[in-house]
Amino acid sequence: MSAPMKDRAAALFREVQELLCSQLETLDGKARFGRDAWDRPAGGGGLTRVLADGAVIEKGAINFSEVGGAAPPALKEHLEVESDTFFATGTSMIFHPQNPHAPTMHANVRYFEAGSTWWFGGGLDMTPYYLYEEDAHAFHRAIKDVCARHPVADYPAWKAWCDRYFHLSHRGEARGIGGIFFDHVSGDPEALYAFVGDLGRNLLTAYLEILAKRKDTPFTPEQERWQLQRRGRYVEFNLIHDRGTKFGLQTGGRTESIFVSLPARVRWDYMAEPAAGTPEHELLSLVRGEPRDW
Repeated sequence: MSAPMKDRAAALFREVQELLCSQLETLDGKARFGRDAWDRPAGGGGLTRVLADGAVIEKGAINFSEVGGAAPPALKEHLEVESDTFFATGTSMIFHPQNPHAPTMHANVRYFEAGSTWWFGGGLDMTPYYLYEEDAHAFHRAIKDVCARHPVADYPAWKAWCDRYFHLSHRGEARGIGGIFFDHVSGDPEALYAFVGDLGRNLLTAYLEILAKRKDTPFTPEQERWQLQRRGRYVEFNLIHDRGTKFGLQTGGRTESIFVSLPARVRWDYMAEPAAGTPEHELLSLVRGEPRDW
């Protein structure tokens, strides 16, 4: 008899964390991920791994968590579940590169149970500071390839969901060039487990190639300033809109691990608008327009 799905999912997400840390360390060539194991007093714990001041990555984090126990009232109301207990496990990651020509990337895969209710969720998206269309195409092509291997995956629907989700409504801007987002997906558990495993192991397939291509591109202080300004939008989304942030806080998660996704450096310059015809304005026109099919 196979192990319960929650145990298999947790083991998978631990494996994904170790694999992706190794892949990114190899590319960076300088910094290494630390290991910060933590316990949740109400039940469970996790392992937060952070890489800082690398040759390629200014700050990166790959988190694993496995938490459960009594379901707080706010969580029950938010998720519309009847059970008084819950279990959640997942791996989430964020990479803020040094070079403004290299994009930020976020991804996660997760599994949730409450009584007889269960589901998988996850996704990934990319946030460039300068638009390289070939990078956007390569990123989405890699996602399409994984989805195409699994009939339970729905790239067109999940791509549209991602475009809706990673949108700063208070700014009228997309966070970046999208990716996929899926949540509360149930059905065939074995097929979904296989898909999430394939996706998790390939989360960095395209991103590592993009980083390798852009990491040594020369840049100016003005371009770095633009990068830091755009990181401000990333912070705004995570603090105002992100479900993962809210879930972690509602379930008594570890604050340092929840906010580890935030960049080490950021700027908010008042009324900072690039001039028309500049590469910076080109990016703004993209994120303020209708989502594109890459």
